[in-house]
Amino acid sequence: MQFDLFFLTVASVGVLVAAVSKTGFGGGASFAATPILALVLEPGLALSVMLPLLMLMDVTGLKAYWGKWSLREFRILIAGAMPGIFLAAAVYGFADPDVFRFLIGTIALLFVGFQLAVALGWVKARTEPLPPRIGLLSGLGAGFTSFVAHAGGPPTLMYLLSQGLPKVMFQATTVAMFSVVNAVKAAVYTGLGMFTLEGMTIVVWLAPVAVLGAVLGVFANRVMPDRLFFGITYVLLTIAGSKLIWDALT
Repeated sequence: MQFDLFFLTVASVGVLVAAVSKTGFGGGASFAATPILALVLEPGLALSVMLPLLMLMDVTGLKAYWGKWSLREFRILIAGAMPGIFLAAAVYGFADPDVFRFLIGTIALLFVGFQLAVALGWVKARTEPLPPRIGLLSGLGAGFTSFVAHAGGPPTLMYLLSQGLPKVMFQATTVAMFSVVNAVKAAVYTGLGMFTLEGMTIVVWLAPVAVLGAVLGVFANRVMPDRLFFGITYVLLTIAGSKLIWDALT
């Protein structure tokens, strides 16, 4: 791995988008870093590099929202997420890197497609709370997609948004849930040998970018329109997702 200008630029853009989203815009597009990083890193390495950076962001979130979560919803989602993580780990154990390029790229495009459908009114927000069994399935999907692309947000949000939680409780529940999910993923990644010296060197290089992005996110929340930020993010996700799928299939 050469830490040239192209690599550092692409990697920094991915981490900045993730950090700004996580601290400034509810974290809805924070998984954008993974498909962007996977353009310049082998998919498994991209996942292992991004996880410590996400955990660094989790620390700040836990401190701010400690004890303010909905324990009921947290337990439902975690109960579903654990088997989802281990299912994804089983797939990772025998899958070719191109399988993960394809999965990461597909998740990125599906996410953009879903957001477009919501914006056009093709998908309506649910007014009645989803039952716990759907919460378990959402947790399962979140655990799986979080493992393969750090993209557990959409399945989680689909369930939590239907529960009508107060804003602070909603945010605190997502922070608590993903703090636990990321900690379990770290243990599984370690068992699979995904953390390497090369990867940790990249983490050290990108950690200041993650901190800077977290600070910028707070500022951007005040001055940058949501539509502009998410518009830029969705364009990046579409380009990165399409390129990953192309690379996986060719």
